[in-house]
Amino acid sequence: MTEARGDATGAAGAPGRPGAQGTADSAAGQWYDDDAGPLVRPYAMTGGRTKPGPSNVRFDLIALVDIEADAPGPAEESLLGPEHRALITLCRCETQSVAELAADADLPVGVVRVLLGDLLEAGFVRVSRPVPPAQLPDEKILREVIEGLRAL
Repeated sequence: MTEARGDATGAAGAPGRPGAQGTADSAAGQWYDDDAGPLVRPYAMTGGRTKPGPSNVRFDLIALVDIEADAPGPAEESLLGPEHRALITLCRCETQSVAELAADADLPVGVVRVLLGDLLEAGFVRVSRPVPPAQLPDEKILREVIEGLRAL
């Protein structure tokens, strides 16, 4: 009887080969991808949802997310999932954009949008839009102000 080798010509689905589905760690009861470590699929984090709920807020990449001043307390926060709590922790440090949150939490942007929708509906965070470039003062005006201040 011969033993199967872990080369690229082996059957798909076997650990360590392209197309591997992963192996079960019976002691921990978790599934592992051989190269990536513990995995939780995005649809598991969002409950299969792809949209951030019924809120009218757009979570584009530059939308700014901050902790709500009257956010629910630690008891309510403990009922949230680990990804929700991670986003809250990141927002407590400083106001961040959706793109920054996704990068810092190491989650896909689509997942972060859904999770932020949950947090917004629960009253944990608030979302604001940065000032559009059309509403910013003209650079010429700013230069004139600087020159005027230097003249004083």
